[in-house]
Amino acid sequence: MPGDPEEGMLSWDESVFRDEHVFEIDYVPETFRHRESQLESLKYALRPAARGSRPLNTVVRGPPGTGKTTAVQKLFGELRAQTDVETVRVNCQVDSTRYAVFSRVFEGLFDYEPPSSGISFKKLFGQITDRLVEQDDVLVVALDDVNYLFYENEASDTLYSLLRAHEAHSGAKIGVICVSSDLSLDVMDDLDSRVQSVFRPEEVYFPTYDTNEIVDILRERAKRGFHDGVLGSQELDRVAELTAESGDLRVGIDLLRRAGLNAEMRASRTISTEDVEEAYDKSKYVHLSRSLRGLSESERALVEVLATHDGEQAGAVYEAFHERTDLGYTRYSEIIKKLEQLGILETEYAEVEGRGRSRSLSLAYEPDAVLDRLE
Repeated sequence: MPGDPEEGMLSWDESVFRDEHVFEIDYVPETFRHRESQLESLKYALRPAARGSRPLNTVVRGPPGTGKTTAVQKLFGELRAQTDVETVRVNCQVDSTRYAVFSRVFEGLFDYEPPSSGISFKKLFGQITDRLVEQDDVLVVALDDVNYLFYENEASDTLYSLLRAHEAHSGAKIGVICVSSDLSLDVMDDLDSRVQSVFRPEEVYFPTYDTNEIVDILRERAKRGFHDGVLGSQELDRVAELTAESGDLRVGIDLLRRAGLNAEMRASRTISTEDVEEAYDKSKYVHLSRSLRGLSESERALVEVLATHDGEQAGAVYEAFHERTDLGYTRYSEIIKKLEQLGILETEYAEVEGRGRSRSLSLAYEPDAVLDRLE
């Protein structure tokens, strides 16, 4: 029947999505646009591994959501498919100690996790290197979000063990890719001199995508992820505009998915501008949610204290934190520094009469939004 409103409505067994996985954080696209030079630089560093030699160590830097992890995953997939090179990607936000990193490497090589207790680091390390020597394998380890190892003062020991493995076990060939989204971190300068002397990395920088690049990438995702006609050009342009404001492509990808879900909630076959705007209220906090997920219990406690003491002096915040956790000022200062590095916290110094310079602490996001995502 012409003009029937039901024509634009989804039935119970229909979806606007052709492939919803396209909008997941771990999706590796077949076509990886606007990162050709970075991929070539990484291939250059990894090429010796394909010939059975130790690859060049590499530092991959750039703001969040600029394709660093995707590039590493894509090249690791190609290496595994075409060579005998072993590759392991470690999420250092989750595995932020030397032992945890090597447990993840062990799992990558043996396809099962090591015992959670009762095995020393020395034995764990020995089993990994023995395997590499026996199989005559080259191992490439990507320390993704390596900045978390620095926050926990674990970076130098971890890299030292990886890079000096050949000294303890002759024939062990390991290369390291350090991936960091913390632009204030200078990986080389913040490492011990014993590590600096053997690391000597290549550096590959991933800049923020410009608006045209964002439109191009999101259009490709939408084409693969949605059925034809679901997302119009006007709605795509609005998604790209909001993504460019955030500087993080992950915001745009999450925004597409949530806008699609909003359309489905209305049983609509097309995404409206209102679906996009409503979705952005949640998608704009992608980086915040990701940062909060990696916090320890005491770090989360300080974030909660900050939410109720937003903008107050550091001393007053510490008193509330100490009363809640019984932790001392040294640990408090360490957490403050980490939250600053993560972009969760902002500090401001001002002259206070009779007290000199004083520091006030404020969350970088609305306190209610932070508390909502801590739950």
